[in-house]
Amino acid sequence: MLRKVLVALGGLLILAGIAGIGLFFWYRGSSNSNESIGRFLRNPDANTDLETPAFTQCEGAPFIVPSAGFIGLLWNDDAAPYNALRRHTGIDIFGGQPEGTVPIYAAYDGWLTRLDGWFSTVIIRHDDPLQEGRTIWTYYTHMAAGNGSRSFVADAYPAGTFNVPIEQGTLIGYQGAYSPQFPVAIHLHMSIVTSEPDGSFRNEAILENTLDPSPYFGIELDAMTQRERPVRCREE
Repeated sequence: MLRKVLVALGGLLILAGIAGIGLFFWYRGSSNSNESIGRFLRNPDANTDLETPAFTQCEGAPFIVPSAGFIGLLWNDDAAPYNALRRHTGIDIFGGQPEGTVPIYAAYDGWLTRLDGWFSTVIIRHDDPLQEGRTIWTYYTHMAAGNGSRSFVADAYPAGTFNVPIEQGTLIGYQGAYSPQFPVAIHLHMSIVTSEPDGSFRNEAILENTLDPSPYFGIELDAMTQRERPVRCREE
C-alpha cells in the first residue's frame, strides 16, 4: 500500500514539475526579439540590413516610420523586460547612434501635446485615417538623456504645450535612453493609443488601450504573427 502511495506521489511531483516548467516558459514569453536587438546593438554599422529609414511610407499606408533604425521590439511582444502577462504596447526603434542624435518625426498630421510633467514624452492626437470619426493618438517617449540631465524633445514643444497643430514629418525630438523603470538602449518607443469616451487618451501602458500599428504603417508589426527580421513593407 505504501509503495502505491509513494508511486502516486512521485507521479504527481513529475506532473507538477512539467507543469511548472511549462508555466515558466509561458510566462517568460516566446519572442526572439531580444536576440535580434542584441545583434544589432553590438555592431550597428555591420547590421545596416536590419534598419528601416525614417520617412519610410509603405504603399497605401497613412503613417511614415518616425525614426531611423532597427524596429526591434514589436507590438504585443513578450520579450524581456515584458512577458506573457505584460506585453509591449508599441514598437521600439533602435537608432544605433549616440543619444540625442537620431531624429524623431511626427508619423501623421495631428495636434501635439506635452503635459507639464513630461520630460521625455509627447503625444499627438489624430483623426484616425483608417476609421472615420475615431480619434487616436501616437505616443513618443525616451526622448531624453539616460542620466536625466537633458531632454531631447524639440525646443518648439516645451512642457505645458497643448494641442499644437503639427504636420507629418515635423521634427519632434531625438532618441534617448531615459527610462527610470526599465533602463534600455537608446531608442524611440512609439504606440498608437485609443481614446476615452470624452476624447482624451487612455493609459498607454495597457495593451488593450493600444492598437496594432501594422495597418497604419503597412508593415507587419504584431510580434505574435511576425517572427522575421527586419520587418518590411507588406508588398516587398
